[in-house]
Amino acid sequence: MPGSARTMATLTVGALVLVTAYTVTLGSNGWLWFTWVVLGLATIGTLAARGT
Repeated sequence: MPGSARTMATLTVGALVLVTAYTVTLGSNGWLWFTWVVLGLATIGTLAARGT
């Protein structure tokens, strides 16, 4: 996995941890989850593009 794709994957996992911690501590926030889903889709797209 190239450096930029690895960085995006690490950022996505880190964001998931932060959003989950926020949800457990303060309650759910739909915008945070929506943003995480968009980031996850962008990461999957980057990984797919690198694979070809």
